[in-house]
Amino acid sequence: MQQPAFVVLGGSGGIGSVLVDRLVQRGWHVLAAGRDPGRLAILAQRCGVETTTVEATDFDDVARLLAEARDRFGRLDGVANCVGSILLKPAHQTRPDELEAVVRTNLFSAFATVAAAAKSMTEGGSVALCATAAALGGFANHEAIAAAKGAVIGLMRSAAATYAPRNLRVNAVAPGLVRTPLSARIVGNDAALRASVAMHALGRIGEPAHVASAIEWLLDPANDWTTGEVIAVDGGLSGLHPRPALPARAPD
Repeated sequence: MQQPAFVVLGGSGGIGSVLVDRLVQRGWHVLAAGRDPGRLAILAQRCGVETTTVEATDFDDVARLLAEARDRFGRLDGVANCVGSILLKPAHQTRPDELEAVVRTNLFSAFATVAAAAKSMTEGGSVALCATAAALGGFANHEAIAAAKGAVIGLMRSAAATYAPRNLRVNAVAPGLVRTPLSARIVGNDAALRASVAMHALGRIGEPAHVASAIEWLLDPANDWTTGEVIAVDGGLSGLHPRPALPARAPD
């Protein structure tokens, strides 16, 4: 039986590279794509994956990528978009060019992925997108990223309905704060990290493997009865409100 084949956009990033590792370890065909040839070369050397460059916000380039993967492997069973950015500013301090960059990176790349999958994955399969917990709950200073990722969720649900008759499943994960190079400025600041940890009901931030494993589950052909869903992988951030820590009891 031929092994399934997948494309991972943002494949050299913090979450994407862990996802690539997990898929390769299962013996599945993987084409990892990203902007930085140097980081892709390191990834290829580490886990033996095939790589290529892509501009994830360019619809034609993403369509080329998925068609290339289908031709290379003889099939295409799924695509994961792990492309993303972080901008933490209130709306009145966010410049139009900053908002445009956030929307292009997050929404345009997701839309390009869905459009390309609809063209290349004519026999069905799985599309996994990345949203954010900030699009599920209201968090101060997240206006731009919450707007862009909220649009990703809307895109996902509409596309899931459109392509369900073709057995093309579309889902999303919504991470909380995850320890990746993208979040280094937050994680590397003790005060910011303590504040973030306190917001997560489980009392800790996430690791890339937490999110990668959820995306892997969505891509796995064995899990082919799920579509139009957002899986919050966020330590309770979006839906739970942890009570303050109780003061220590005085000794009896």
